[in-house]
Amino acid sequence: MQTTFWLATYVVSGALIGFLAGLLGIGGGMTLVPVLSALFAAQALAPDHTVHLALGTGMASVMFTSSASVREHHRHGAVDWRIVSRLAPGMVAGSLLSTLASGWLPQRVLALAFAAIVFVGATQILLGRKPAASRALPGPVALTAIGLVIGALCGLVAAGGTFLTVPLMLFCGVPMHTAIGTAAALGIPTAVIGTIGYIWSGWYVADLPPYTLGFVLLPALAALVLASILTAPMGARFAHRLPVATLKRVFACLLYLLAAKMAIAYW
Repeated sequence: MQTTFWLATYVVSGALIGFLAGLLGIGGGMTLVPVLSALFAAQALAPDHTVHLALGTGMASVMFTSSASVREHHRHGAVDWRIVSRLAPGMVAGSLLSTLASGWLPQRVLALAFAAIVFVGATQILLGRKPAASRALPGPVALTAIGLVIGALCGLVAAGGTFLTVPLMLFCGVPMHTAIGTAAALGIPTAVIGTIGYIWSGWYVADLPPYTLGFVLLPALAALVLASILTAPMGARFAHRLPVATLKRVFACLLYLLAAKMAIAYW
């Protein structure tokens, strides 16, 4: 009975976060990690690695959520694959480095780093500033370096990097809807490699719950994905019909609350 309850909770969480992922072009990791951390803690799953499990499972879910929303954005011509090909290599490398290092970091450090990065991301979303389109995209070397930093931060918060890649693209003159769709596409390779990093870093950790693959809890992942791949395309369709500025601000406030809860819980 308890197992059914928790699976249902994962399904509901996946459905809500999947919709947000499609609507706002996010992978959902920043929202999902505090939720999963609280759910895993309530079940007393690996008390010393609750945050690691939440990050690994959240990152794995981003692969599927981003893929579902990108198909819809691509159908609307809102993905610039040239930008994806230029930014993705650095982001992938950065994500792999930070996720591999996560296994050696205490979960208190991870939790507080997560909260700090999410506070910055939420502030960027809340302000809603659109940088003036004052220049073209940087050259390959500069883009790789920028991608490396973004990818490393993505790995630490199990995110696709939208809160950083969208402002960058807007600054370089990319239209808003294209920036959102392209950011979602960038989240896929970053999440794939980041997931591999979390699997590797948790592979030899003892006392993890049954049915884990490194730091990825497979039953939770399956329930999250089942719901999110259905609701992410719905969110992406709404993104092309509705002004999302107000929703972004509400989402930013939600991120503040979730990050504060995470920081207080592990302070």
